Amino acid sequence: MGQVEATTERIVTGKPEDVFDALADYRDTRPRLLPQQFSEYEVREGGDGEGTVVHWKLQATSKRVRDCLLEVTEPSDGQLIEKDRNSSMVTTWTVTPAGEGKSRVVVTSTWTGATGIGGFFERTFAPKGLARIYDELLAKLAAETAE
Repeated sequence: MGQVEATTERIVTGKPEDVFDALADYRDTRPRLLPQQFSEYEVREGGDGEGTVVHWKLQATSKRVRDCLLEVTEPSDGQLIEKDRNSSMVTTWTVTPAGEGKSRVVVTSTWTGATGIGGFFERTFAPKGLARIYDELLAKLAAETAE
């Protein structure tokens, strides 16, 4: 078993604190940002950053669906961490300044991959697939924060 990692980043228009607030708003903004691969979205506790517990199903491929129950923490300014209670997946969102009125958003997901041939394919293809999903989410975030 090896660690699998997928990272995506984008520069978006908006002050870092506004972009971070949009990402941390699991009740109203986050559902609007989710691509079609996310379903059964439900805020179970909180709804704004630290202390939020949120559920969704992520259909990464036609055959692979993850049932995610995520606990959200804010370990430092500009950082959200979503730890899945149902798996080893941890997703970190980091928002930093990127020039006047712009922000860099980096999202990294890591998890313990499978072993054997299945693990080889997971390490090879899963990061690219997840990166495409997060790229679509970041494009929606960019549209949301540019308004």
